[in-house]
Amino acid sequence: MLGGRNTITLFTVGGIRIAVDWSWFIVLFLVIFWLNGFYESLPAAETSAIGPFILAVLSAIGFFGSILLHELGHAVVAMRNGIGITSIRLWIFGGVAEMDRESDSPGTEFKVAAAGPAVTAAIAVVLVAIGTAFSGSSAFSNALMFRVDSGASGLMAMVAWLAAVNVIVLFFNLLPAYPMDGGRIARSIAWKITGSRGTATRFAAILGMVFGYGFIGLGVLLALTGAVFSGVWLALIGILVIGAARAAKSQTRFAEQLEGITVGDVMDPSPVVMPSEISAEQALDQYFLRYGWSWFPVSGSDGRFLGMVERDAVDAVDEVARSGTQVSELVDSDSVGFHIRADAPLDSMLGNPDIRRFGAMMVTDPSGRLTGVITVEQLGRALGEAV
Repeated sequence: MLGGRNTITLFTVGGIRIAVDWSWFIVLFLVIFWLNGFYESLPAAETSAIGPFILAVLSAIGFFGSILLHELGHAVVAMRNGIGITSIRLWIFGGVAEMDRESDSPGTEFKVAAAGPAVTAAIAVVLVAIGTAFSGSSAFSNALMFRVDSGASGLMAMVAWLAAVNVIVLFFNLLPAYPMDGGRIARSIAWKITGSRGTATRFAAILGMVFGYGFIGLGVLLALTGAVFSGVWLALIGILVIGAARAAKSQTRFAEQLEGITVGDVMDPSPVVMPSEISAEQALDQYFLRYGWSWFPVSGSDGRFLGMVERDAVDAVDEVARSGTQVSELVDSDSVGFHIRADAPLDSMLGNPDIRRFGAMMVTDPSGRLTGVITVEQLGRALGEAV
């Protein structure tokens, strides 16, 4: 699924930044609010061990944990196939694993796209097995249908809710509506048949728009029959799917013009890089004041990209402490993923949200060492020459 910027970093897993969009907090509140009422409606004896609010909070954490594992499934398979992952972002409509380039073959595209649903299916199976083992098949089946008289305990009702939600997420993601997982699977199949990624993307995008309009129509129908919230939600998803599908068609047109051109072909191979071991005082005198730029990339002693350091971060250090503060302590943690590999196709830069913040992205080799920088201006010139 897709997401936007304006994110807050939560933590890092295996070098992948895990972040949330501000809209994520809306869903978090709604899930806790709705489930608190649901758990309160269970017989008191069934929730006496764990209060309804605690169950609601645990359910919300479990739900977003499932989404995160889903995206990590994509990320792990992508990295095993040589595709870098800059970050995973959770937002109001799910999550997205941001890759530094597109798949290079239909087989890789299929494996990466199918990995997320495979993880979600495994989560659902495990939860159903746990619920059935502890509550019995009959009680747990009723709990899966959100029946308050299921006889399952509050804890098992939570397990049932998480299992049901993962089944819904699995079904929804497997719909062939590009750019959702099912749409990407459909694209990989079309790519295999036609031998053309561009043709396959256009086919998948058309499927996405068809499903998008279907979501809007079904959403309106649900709203008119009384399910206003569900209807509006589905209609919004339809609008987003249509927009993303149209964008994919447009990007494909550019991508076909850029075929064969890599980031390394366009980048500036001699970026000014700040060593991580110098002091804030040296950074100010030797870099910020000398060049007049507002940011610099930082590299470790081995040449690996560590992130960006901004002038504001250096200015914020007390003058007395600047000589004893290393640049490595001032690197913006949110900028660790602001890089792309030199061998990545140039079309992988299209729509990349990371380039907007600094107006550039650092370019690295497969081992993570800095080899160059590509700016918005360079990307624009390359696109202009291609068109």
